[in-house]
Amino acid sequence: MRTNIWGNRLHNNSIVAMVKKNAGILVVLFVFGLLLSLMTDTFLTNNNIISVLRQISINMFIALGMTYVIILGGIDLSVGSIVAMSGTLTVGFTMTQGLPLWLAILLGLAIGSLAGFLNGLIIAKFKVPAFIVTMAMMNIASGIAYVYSGGRSTRIKDPFFIKIGTGYLFDVIPLPVVYMAVLIALFSFLLNKTKFGTYIYAIGGNRESARLSGVPIFKVEIIVYTITGLLSAFAGLVLSSRMYSGQPSVGSGYELDAIAACVLGGVSMSGGKGSISGTVIGAMVIGIISNGLNLMGVSSFWQLIVKGIIILCAILIDTQKGKESIVLRTVGRAINHKNK
Repeated sequence: MRTNIWGNRLHNNSIVAMVKKNAGILVVLFVFGLLLSLMTDTFLTNNNIISVLRQISINMFIALGMTYVIILGGIDLSVGSIVAMSGTLTVGFTMTQGLPLWLAILLGLAIGSLAGFLNGLIIAKFKVPAFIVTMAMMNIASGIAYVYSGGRSTRIKDPFFIKIGTGYLFDVIPLPVVYMAVLIALFSFLLNKTKFGTYIYAIGGNRESARLSGVPIFKVEIIVYTITGLLSAFAGLVLSSRMYSGQPSVGSGYELDAIAACVLGGVSMSGGKGSISGTVIGAMVIGIISNGLNLMGVSSFWQLIVKGIIILCAILIDTQKGKESIVLRTVGRAINHKNK
């Protein structure tokens, strides 16, 4: 296992290394699964497992981009609104404007990417905090969805479009789960095996050192936020396909679920640390908790409270880890200095 000088990047991607790195969250996942299997009769059924994977997929699309953003040292609060905007516009373009479906899909993805690009451009060029910029974009994207649709959902019955979110591979695996697996592999490769991934860790780990080392911070920030916008738009496309409609009201709280998945998976809110594998496990925990609470008939309002508590606890643990690391490094330097 090795780390480069810019961050805590894991190069050994073996299953054993992944398990060791995410041992804590894996134990939590196992305990939740065990408790739910004992408390409900339907949790471990094939239909419910498939349902959980399908539900997780939407959050996973968003969380992959959020992982990049948080490792970079930023945050993106606009992802949920981009989901709603892209899904609403895609359906509206083909059903209201009469555009060919393929063109409507491309435009929906492009508009979501544009929203992410604008986030990155403003953050990188004008040094405005990501929290402020993405919060503004959250309102803009949501407003566009409502203005365009008049606040009403738009139905779509095109068979091809419906299959995007409801179809199956080999009549067994839901297509959203297939998309999820492909995207996880792709973004894990980009983060761990490419120079672009190294740059993301470098900027999040120490922005000034990255700048002095020649890392193209401006370009990387724009690309990361653009990717996040694209993934959110794709989530909106799949979601609208599953709902047979474009709805401007969807997406609320999706940024919360994505952030929760990242933080639970060990992505540090201070930047420079994290992995796709951790985010995947974190998303599974969030999905299983939501599914379990639904099976037990717990109100969605209480689910929001539970998710908020989970995020708070994860952030507190992350903060304490950071303090512990600083103390250990300081003690280590003192011991080395004394030995010299």
